Amino acid sequence: MAIQVNLDRVLLDRKMSLTELADRVGITLANLSILKTGKARAVRFSTLDALCRELDCQPADILEYVDEDS
Repeated sequence: MAIQVNLDRVLLDRKMSLTELADRVGITLANLSILKTGKARAVRFSTLDALCRELDCQPADILEYVDEDS
C-alpha cells in the first residue's frame, strides 16, 4: 500500500505511549495498534481528528503517501 502510517514516530516525538493515546482518544488499544502497524484498511475522519487533537499534529504528520514505483 502506498500510504505509510508514521504514528510510532509521532508518539515517540511526543513521549506518549500507545496505551495513553488510546485512552485519550477513546478507541481500543487493539484498533490503534492495527492503525500503527499499517494494517488498517480505513480510518474515520473522526478518529483522525481525535488523533491530531491529542497529538497536536496535522494529518500529514501521521499519514504519508509513498510512491511504491520509486
